[in-house]
Amino acid sequence: MASTSSSVASIQQSQGWRELFAKEDWWAIWIGLGLLAAAVILFASGSSIGWLAVTPGKWHTLPELGHQLAANAGRYAALFVLWAAILSVAVAALGIPVAQFLPSFLFVYLVSILIYALGQWDRAHYYNLEPPLVALALGLLIANTTRLPAWLQTGFRVEFYIKIGIVLLGGGLPFTLILWAGPVAVAQAAIVSLATFGTIFVVGKRLGLDRRLAATLGAGGAVCGVSGSIAIAGAVGAKKEHAPIAISLVILWAIVFIFALPLISRALHLATGVAGAWIGTSEFADAAGLAAAQTYGDYAGHVSGITGHADAAINAYTLMKVIGRDIWIGIWALVLSIVATTRWEATGVESHAGAGEIWRRFPKFVVGFLIASLVTTAISHGYDYAGYKASVVPKLVDPVTGLRTWAFAFCFLSIGLTTRFADFAKAGARPFYAFTAGVVVNVILGFILSTQVFANFWTALGQ
Repeated sequence: MASTSSSVASIQQSQGWRELFAKEDWWAIWIGLGLLAAAVILFASGSSIGWLAVTPGKWHTLPELGHQLAANAGRYAALFVLWAAILSVAVAALGIPVAQFLPSFLFVYLVSILIYALGQWDRAHYYNLEPPLVALALGLLIANTTRLPAWLQTGFRVEFYIKIGIVLLGGGLPFTLILWAGPVAVAQAAIVSLATFGTIFVVGKRLGLDRRLAATLGAGGAVCGVSGSIAIAGAVGAKKEHAPIAISLVILWAIVFIFALPLISRALHLATGVAGAWIGTSEFADAAGLAAAQTYGDYAGHVSGITGHADAAINAYTLMKVIGRDIWIGIWALVLSIVATTRWEATGVESHAGAGEIWRRFPKFVVGFLIASLVTTAISHGYDYAGYKASVVPKLVDPVTGLRTWAFAFCFLSIGLTTRFADFAKAGARPFYAFTAGVVVNVILGFILSTQVFANFWTALGQ
């Protein structure tokens, strides 16, 4: 209980200008918008950041791949220097030893190159070797069969990489699309979130769980996975072991769905926009959901029967998860803190809930995502469609998308490298049953809403 009180106090003390350089969310904004600003400046001057945003091309034989990598060795080295430099500044400010981070990040970067290249093999889709799935599987294999040194794990920054990637994602997602699809995404997310939270909380109570644990589990399934679990645990004065239990179950089901949702969607030949919406409604963690959505988007144009643009899966997922669910963290924390302090037994929450709680809990990287979307939308406003496709896309949008894909690759590999199956057993049977009940409701209701109720809307998004 004392640990909860101290954590709440530390949150309150972190307000002010110091927070702008002391939190991952803010550094994700500075890095993401900084890269976008550099890309925009070069674009405005008639150049492009594309030389730095190198990505492996399609290949057929290993000698062909080797020649391609050797020809671009200087670009890959320059890209590493760029990522290493900006990330080192951030991790130093966050109190992470740079001397340990850099060699660890080098390992992540080199393995990510190999995984990215494997995904560009012309037979990769036939064998379902999508980069997110390969990165996760390889990471899981390494983490669960070998004992990695402690220093090596400093570079496995799952949440940090995904937040940077989401900010960069805004650079390729028009703000007009957010305005058009946002209301539907919020409505669908609200329906599923309320149903999921209610199911987990009620089942948890019936199984005899502490209501604070039940609320923490419910938020992890209904709002924003890991971040939601941590935020709600602090808001309701949960015991110190409650958040780790919820996080373990979130990660367990998130990993299952990284593989299951794209494969089920593929078997059903769902349109990319529809599948992305279902994944966004059903997945519990941002990083895991993006891995699943990117995997399904890669099927477009390669697997017969799947319609829609490849980017539609990620766009629909982002609208559902980031716009539809993540933005509610602060509000859920506020509401549940009021309930906990007025209706439940003593919780250890010493501060009174107020409107400021919403901002303190709000995922700040969403702000960066929206700003990035506004910037690229403003730049492309003066172009007709042909000019946009001929100039803005190859010189600005595609390079930013390439940088985003690298951030996602670092994240997907880090998920596997930080996940150990032995940790899941610590959650216990009753929390597992309660959370799984919510999973069933979450997936089925999300499927009905995505493929039936709002099917036309999400299908149109993919066009």
